[in-house]
Amino acid sequence: MTAIAGNPQENVDFYNGLLGLRLVKRSVNQDDPATYHLFYADGAGHPGSDLTFFPWPHLPPGTVGAGITTEVAFAVPVGTLGLWEERLGAAGAQLGTGEERFGERVLPFADPHGLSLSLVETSDDHEFTPWDQSPVPEASQIRRIHAVRLWEHVLAPTSVVLQEVLGFAPLGDDGEWQRFGPPGGGSGRWVDVREAPDAPPGRMGRGSVHHVAYRVADEETQRRVRARVEAARLRPTPVIDRFWFRSVYFLEPGGVLFELATDGPGFAVDEDATHLGERLVLPPWLEPERENIEAALPPLRMPGRV
Repeated sequence: MTAIAGNPQENVDFYNGLLGLRLVKRSVNQDDPATYHLFYADGAGHPGSDLTFFPWPHLPPGTVGAGITTEVAFAVPVGTLGLWEERLGAAGAQLGTGEERFGERVLPFADPHGLSLSLVETSDDHEFTPWDQSPVPEASQIRRIHAVRLWEHVLAPTSVVLQEVLGFAPLGDDGEWQRFGPPGGGSGRWVDVREAPDAPPGRMGRGSVHHVAYRVADEETQRRVRARVEAARLRPTPVIDRFWFRSVYFLEPGGVLFELATDGPGFAVDEDATHLGERLVLPPWLEPERENIEAALPPLRMPGRV
């Protein structure tokens, strides 16, 4: 998942200092190197645990509506929502009212720039490595991204893409929300879609999701899925080398930008795994521009450090 932030220091303070996620990669937007690309994840940077940000403070706030990803949900262990509510409330976070979705306890909240988030209690197994320097105790740490929520004017075309192109299946409904995921589902594999025919079109901006990334195991799998996207006339991009992974992008029929991202090579390909995110790293083709890039970026201070 990649979203749009405002001030980058506020972003680091919230996701690293308050939510306790590890900053596993400090780089730049490869299409706009004058802004950071900040990657937060579990202690090992497992694929599926990372939420990333482009800080663009100059953008106006995004607006919720159809054709937009409206929320990112994180998985937390069962029995921890009370502790999280106390922690977020004490920090002055924008808290919603606890609720139940698809039989699971949920705490909605928002980040400082308006991105809608939630914590969902789940006992599902996760590929998870705790971060030993997190300000959040290991037993309560965020495990991974649990699900994403989309609004669409019309559900059917998006449903066809999720099922026939991505291989998902309908896994049930909860009020206005329809859940999709791989057969068998499980936390970290869900897309929840609401059909909202009367909603205004959503507008991407500060505090909104830029794109939803789906994991593919390797480049061969990515080629096969890209071929299905192309056969559906969704005009996928060529494979783009992002150095730490390979990407293909396409717009689903309702307007949400999807990405097919390989699991590897991974975040440790150019940094020692024990020192991820401690310095600005650039892909090789941007390295000759390091001096100019660094001059354009504001300094970042890690929470709790001088």
